[in-house]
Amino acid sequence: MLGGAAAADANGKDGAISPAPTRAPPPTANRAALPLKLKLLRPLLLLAVLATGFLAAVVLLLGGSTYSVLPRLSVPDALSSAPSSRQPRPHPQPQACAGDGGGSPLERRARPPAGAWHNMTDEELLWAASWQPRIGRYPYRRVPKVAFMFLTRGPLPLAPLWDKFFAGGDRALYSVYVHATPGYRADFPPASAFYRRQVPSQVAEWGQTSMCDAERRLLANALLDPGNERFVLVSETCVPLYGFPVVYHYLTRSRQSFVGAFDDPGPHGRGRYRAGLAPEVRPEQWRKGAQWFELDRALAVDVVADDRYYPKFREHCRPPCYVDEHYLPTVLSVEAPGRIANRSVTWVDWSRGGAHPATFGEADVGEAFLKRLTTPGKEQGTCTYNGQPADVCFLFARKFAPSTLKPLLALAPKMLGYGG
Repeated sequence: MLGGAAAADANGKDGAISPAPTRAPPPTANRAALPLKLKLLRPLLLLAVLATGFLAAVVLLLGGSTYSVLPRLSVPDALSSAPSSRQPRPHPQPQACAGDGGGSPLERRARPPAGAWHNMTDEELLWAASWQPRIGRYPYRRVPKVAFMFLTRGPLPLAPLWDKFFAGGDRALYSVYVHATPGYRADFPPASAFYRRQVPSQVAEWGQTSMCDAERRLLANALLDPGNERFVLVSETCVPLYGFPVVYHYLTRSRQSFVGAFDDPGPHGRGRYRAGLAPEVRPEQWRKGAQWFELDRALAVDVVADDRYYPKFREHCRPPCYVDEHYLPTVLSVEAPGRIANRSVTWVDWSRGGAHPATFGEADVGEAFLKRLTTPGKEQGTCTYNGQPADVCFLFARKFAPSTLKPLLALAPKMLGYGG
């Protein structure tokens, strides 16, 4: 009986306390179904493998190493154009007002030091000054300045008059540089435009190459300030004939630099030419002009960086050949004839004859004299400015003795337009 009951449970005919397990299909049936299922799954598996490989390739191309796909960046490019995603971007800072140390980092870096003194040698100075950006557009708001370069023996007796002149302009529009005899130390109050504006100097002798060396030294010092756009050379005997706004706009709006250059066929012109200047300068290219020049920044850089013409002038142009009268007029007439106006903006009086122009004393300075210097058609003469006839040809005049300071200060507000 136990055997029959067990057989019945095993066959699943009658229920018991625990149901019996279901029997597996016959082996022959499983073997028959397996090949059919594999045939159906193989295409699906192959498609899945191909899709996975394609997705992996896309991920590697788009999200993998940039060095295998993208062009490699230089270090500055990488630092400036690809900030790390791990560092949060700083919030924009509010712009500061002018004069309180604001502006972009580059603008703050470009600001010159408060004083003009430094410890560079002439070689280092000329090298530093010859740098210029290859990109013409400045990445910050740049207001062009006029650099007033004073080539003096020592004291500046007319400095109070010049301070009145500079008081008519914003300090951000000009800079001052003083080249004096070595050992001389000027003592100007902090409010003066000449305060701490003396540059390292060497002896400059009239008629010698050292005079032109001093001019190039002044240019180089002024070029260290990237804000300076126009560079005018004056002396301790020069006075401004108009107020600062007139002078500033006249220079900064000019399309040419003001360098006098003319062909003098006589003994004091071509007669000073030296054969050793060839082949860089031929006799027919020889020019003469006034020492007192005004240059734009591009030409100023060319002058301090000149290693083609200047060494020849230093070697061969000795008295009675004077470098300061022939170097700039000749070289700029050869290299940049269309960029100079062939005239100076500094008036002098040669009517008395001699090797030097006339010097004016206290008795010479009166209303009539100053009116004659500033009235169109008088001593101003005739000239062109940016291709058009101009009433104003001279912005400065020389030579004025120290005794003229008092009458000039008294007359400047009425006659010259500054100092009131």
